[in-house]
Amino acid sequence: MFEKTPDPEQARADMVAHQLASRDITDPRVLKAMGDIPRHRFVSDDLLSAAYQDRPLAIGFGQTISQPYIVAYMTQALALPTDEQSVVLEIGTGSGYQAAILSQLAAKVYTIERVPELAERARKILHSLEIFNVEVLVSDGGYGCPDHSPYDGILVTAAAPHVPPPLTVQLKNNARLIVPVGAKGYQDLVCIQRQGDRLRESRLAPVAFVPLRGEHGWQTDD
Repeated sequence: MFEKTPDPEQARADMVAHQLASRDITDPRVLKAMGDIPRHRFVSDDLLSAAYQDRPLAIGFGQTISQPYIVAYMTQALALPTDEQSVVLEIGTGSGYQAAILSQLAAKVYTIERVPELAERARKILHSLEIFNVEVLVSDGGYGCPDHSPYDGILVTAAAPHVPPPLTVQLKNNARLIVPVGAKGYQDLVCIQRQGDRLRESRLAPVAFVPLRGEHGWQTDD
């Protein structure tokens, strides 16, 4: 049994120092965002004591909040411009934690969630934290959100069997798409960077994410 976390601020500072900064998270903007956003606000009360452990946690509906290191790693890999005027698209809102981190580096974040209950919960948490530059949409994330494209970065927090084609066309020039690609249970984190009419692909790290559902992901009866 875990004891209830007595000091979330200290636990968060320890998370940044020991799980992130001591490894390969070097972007000061990412480290500051991870230190400022209270991860414990995005988990259920029975998981408060585990909120700052470096592991994913269940949030219901078969979904999870990603481990802190992966959140920081993917955010850093997005390599957003430093002018803080970026517009970012996230696929897979889940708890809303990744969107909250992105909100500290971008002017506007659009985040898409398939499960209406999760989307509404995320909206409430974000508003309670006075994070107002995140818009939570309910849709099939595999199609992206062309109405607000092109984006300075697109981050997908669910695993797809292949890179969803609609997302690549919604990137600005030199912008990056970060997406887990592979089989259920095991994927490679892939970075797609638009360079004019060409797409440059690189593989970053092995990961394991819940499946992306929909036409460009896994069918619900797979």
